[in-house]
Amino acid sequence: MAEGTIGLLLPEAQTARYEASDRPTFVSVVDRRCPGCTVLYANAGQDAAAQLQQAESMLAQGADVLVLDAVDTVAAVGIAVQAKRLGAQVIAYDRFVDGADYYVSYDYEFIGFLLGSALVGAVKERVDERAEARADDGPDGSDDGRPGVLLVHGSATEPNALAIAAGTRRALEGEDIDVLAEHFTPDWSPDKATEWTEAMLTRYPGQVDGILAANDGMAGGAIAAAKAAGLDPVPVTTGQDGELAAVQRIIAGDQYMTVYKATDQQAQTAAELAVRVLRGEDPRASVVIEGVPTMLLAPRAVAAADVQHVIVDGRVYSTEQICVPAYEAACERAGLIGQEES
Repeated sequence: MAEGTIGLLLPEAQTARYEASDRPTFVSVVDRRCPGCTVLYANAGQDAAAQLQQAESMLAQGADVLVLDAVDTVAAVGIAVQAKRLGAQVIAYDRFVDGADYYVSYDYEFIGFLLGSALVGAVKERVDERAEARADDGPDGSDDGRPGVLLVHGSATEPNALAIAAGTRRALEGEDIDVLAEHFTPDWSPDKATEWTEAMLTRYPGQVDGILAANDGMAGGAIAAAKAAGLDPVPVTTGQDGELAAVQRIIAGDQYMTVYKATDQQAQTAAELAVRVLRGEDPRASVVIEGVPTMLLAPRAVAAADVQHVIVDGRVYSTEQICVPAYEAACERAGLIGQEES
């Protein structure tokens, strides 16, 4: 028996999580919780106008609930207005949309604080290790001065990127670290992050001790730029999203850490909420943000020592997925594989 229609609108496919985790988890949970529900899906490819058309199409097909991860949160207000006019409800997903009925996300300023705190601690530790090594080499080893970092933010048009940047600055405030330069990266593009990092490494030769990248895709771009510049080791580099490639870089020692958001948990929460709203229930939220009932989930900072218990034991990725041939030696050093044979 048909119960209704739920539309899922995701913003882009450059970030691996959307097609690999969010979409399949959401669809699976709706299918399980509401076999009579129909799920409509669209990915906007980072095009706000396309997302508006996709939402209009879903509403024309009778969507009762839209779960909306907005490309442009200002433009997405129009989607919320249209939905309300047609009697549909909107669940803002991952990014806040004014006028939504519910919001499911993470505390992005806290994520920025986790990134900044990890960067500060690791940069200080590396600088101290260098100072000790120079002291061991004799009296010539003088202090190189304050450590310097680059901040590679997400898109300036995206509220989550601004919140991450605010949390990052809070973590860096009062620390004996120079922010050499910072950049808001259009579309969170790894390629554009690579280009900017290359230019900054040329401008500040020998001065970059750390790179705060606001997600794993850009972290990969920044690390590629550092390697191309011949830096060994690469600067301490952070990321966010817990992507498989990032976990592998962490095990290999190229990326320092990532912030893992349980995107399957987020998608599951949004799917269950969508079904309840569709059925006319009035779910209680954990907090209210700008008048919108909100469910906030907790992120986790993941460095090399955390991969086993957070990622592997948490069934995010298996050792088989992480420890492909190129990373077998690194996995053995990290204790992820090879222990049973020893």
